[in-house]
Amino acid sequence: MNIYPWQLPLWKRLTEVRQGIPHALLLQGRSGIGKLDLAKNLSQSLLCQTPDASGMACGVCASCGWFMQSNHPDYRLLTPVEEGDATEDEPAAIKKSGKKNQISIDQVRELASFMGLSSHHSSGPRIVLIHPAEALNPSSANALLKMLEEPPVGMMFILVSHQPQRLLPTIRSRCQKIEMPVPTHEVAMAWLNRQGIIDADERLTYAGGAPLGLLQDSDINYTQLTELWQMLSKGIRLDPYAATPICTKVGMEVAVPALQKWAYDLLACAIQFSERAEVRYHPKLKVALQGLAKDVNVRLLLDFQRKLDEARRAANHPLNIELQLECLLLQYTQIFFR
Repeated sequence: MNIYPWQLPLWKRLTEVRQGIPHALLLQGRSGIGKLDLAKNLSQSLLCQTPDASGMACGVCASCGWFMQSNHPDYRLLTPVEEGDATEDEPAAIKKSGKKNQISIDQVRELASFMGLSSHHSSGPRIVLIHPAEALNPSSANALLKMLEEPPVGMMFILVSHQPQRLLPTIRSRCQKIEMPVPTHEVAMAWLNRQGIIDADERLTYAGGAPLGLLQDSDINYTQLTELWQMLSKGIRLDPYAATPICTKVGMEVAVPALQKWAYDLLACAIQFSERAEVRYHPKLKVALQGLAKDVNVRLLLDFQRKLDEARRAANHPLNIELQLECLLLQYTQIFFR
């Protein structure tokens, strides 16, 4: 693994104080900027027997071999469990929702035995990486909190979070918070061009300036999205029943974020109605958005955003997707003054 160009100054600071890194770090920032990759690089570096002068793991020692094979005895990665891994501690609604989006209390409890072991290397740390940390449910978050309060010597926790506000304040207070850097447009474009990405400029903008988010969305059909944007530009004149098939084609997991991004830019234009209004995701449609913003009821738009947030959280739930999208698009037409 390599360090992304926009992370190099932070990497230098971390590796220069590697012996003095606190027992709990919270790497926080927007999605798609490489937080998890840096956390894994740091974990491997701290476990490596012979890191190089820049602090990078050597990649050839026994410790690196174990890490790259995902079986290092001094390392644990906690992520949301997959379908079929549900436990009796989880609500029934979560068990039925397919791929889960929570880190269970059983996963955290299993760390107790890991924490009771001595390090494989007498002077090395034991590391727990949690991603995304906001996936901790109330029970698992409280179980983790007890571990953070009295960690064994040599124990280190690295929490990675896209939405740190969803974490318990007591968990945040026990971690050293690190704001993860967002690359400038120029730096991100240079990196994407080296990856051979086509139409990177427009796609980077739609990804909110997050280059890895762009790569994760590489299968998005922008032709279909353009058709959706044209529909949304009609505002109150949009036909929800005609627009729903377009959303269904791209899928719930693409359609709902697309509606969220449109609503974000529409709100920006409604609140800062001027030529300087920031349009983050749809700069080429700024004129259309500003035209719509003149007739927007901001209170109803905020209600619509909350409804989209709920739909985003339930994107994997086996509900009637077509009916959900029809309801969302109908509510969109109702945010405008008649």
